[in-house]
Amino acid sequence: MKKIVFALSIVGILAAGSCKKDDKTTDPGVSDDLTLNEDVTKDRTLKSGQTYSLENIVYVKDGATLTIEPGVTIKATKGKHALVITRGSKINATGTADKPIVLTSGESSPAAGDWGGLIVLGKAGTNASFNGQPGVGEIEGGINTSDGLGLYGGSDDDDNSGTIKYMRIEYAGYPFQPGSELNSLTLGGVGRKTDISYVQTSYGFDDAFEMFGGTVKLHHIIAYKTLDDDFDTDNGYRGTVQFAISVKDKNKADVSGGNGFESDNDASGTENMPYTAPVFANVTVVGPKKDASTTIDANFKRAAHLRRNTRTSAINSIFMGFPTGIYLDGSKSANAFIAGDMELRGLIIAGMAKPLDTTGTTGTGLNFATTFATASWNNSILTDNTMTGLNNPYGEGMSFDPTPSASSPAASGAVSGGKLASSGLQGVSYRGAVAPGGSDTWWKNWTRFDY
Repeated sequence: MKKIVFALSIVGILAAGSCKKDDKTTDPGVSDDLTLNEDVTKDRTLKSGQTYSLENIVYVKDGATLTIEPGVTIKATKGKHALVITRGSKINATGTADKPIVLTSGESSPAAGDWGGLIVLGKAGTNASFNGQPGVGEIEGGINTSDGLGLYGGSDDDDNSGTIKYMRIEYAGYPFQPGSELNSLTLGGVGRKTDISYVQTSYGFDDAFEMFGGTVKLHHIIAYKTLDDDFDTDNGYRGTVQFAISVKDKNKADVSGGNGFESDNDASGTENMPYTAPVFANVTVVGPKKDASTTIDANFKRAAHLRRNTRTSAINSIFMGFPTGIYLDGSKSANAFIAGDMELRGLIIAGMAKPLDTTGTTGTGLNFATTFATASWNNSILTDNTMTGLNNPYGEGMSFDPTPSASSPAASGAVSGGKLASSGLQGVSYRGAVAPGGSDTWWKNWTRFDY
């Protein structure tokens, strides 16, 4: 009898073990392995302190939320691998200043373009169209699928794609094909209820931040040594960016022309609405040319290229060290500037051989230099970068410091009202991304400048 009971007990134990194994889900949306190589179709959490491997183009879809806890590192294997948050799904990536989330290359010797980056797609309005459907666009980079996982846009400007906070994105921006590359952070039709702040992109192959349509508001962001443009806006983007820093590598620029800002209404400069009309405020753009003796990559172009019917505004910001400062390109953008649909106010332009430039504006009646110098706009053109009075904007590693000294012209002189007020941005007394005095350290601790 004892032998029979013992045998039955063994069977029961084996059966329980078998059931336990069978009950463990193999659905990639809820698995807790350390790889990201299948689409996330159910809510999944990446756990704090863990390192995950991204080995594919991974789509978060079917309304799922991907939660990434503080201190998570995601290392992408080399290739066209990316993390895509599709329309109707969310990312909840909330790091902290002492435990940032890091998305980076898994290569032992990482380089720009090792992987594809982070793409967030929402349902906010755009002026794009896809297969005859207005307001919907196909995101660049060759990641769309037969069931439309690479589409963005809709009619909900209050759409919420989640939260990205205290995150670094490194060595991203896969070159799919010329004119259609993945960026470090790509935002397509992302709505204003999405929270994106305290994000640093570093050594991106294409653009650092590119916004295709949508209304998302970004603040406290950094583009560090990106190959192409730092802030690229297209297809009806109408959000805001405040407190932003960009820094260029003097030796590396994209063949298409490395800029600080690049902005189009759309690729053909049409009248399609909504117009691209973002408001940037308190941005510090540190170009590649420290002084007249600095040799830079010949592909560097402008601090801001405003073209193709854009209505981009820049307020209380600093542009320094590019061959050209603000380049107003085409009669449509010039007319928007004349009409007040584009504001360029409270700006400091320093160290540029050509601070202001225009093309294709004949017939508009615009004298760019005269209008730019309107006294109430408080714009300044300085011949030398040192005249900005920033502590050490060309410092490498830990010595980098864009803080204005007490005597800096950036320590005061900010304008108020206008689009700054109407867009709901914060009014401050200084110009550029960092307040004077040394107590404004938002750009420290969670960031990295010592690559």
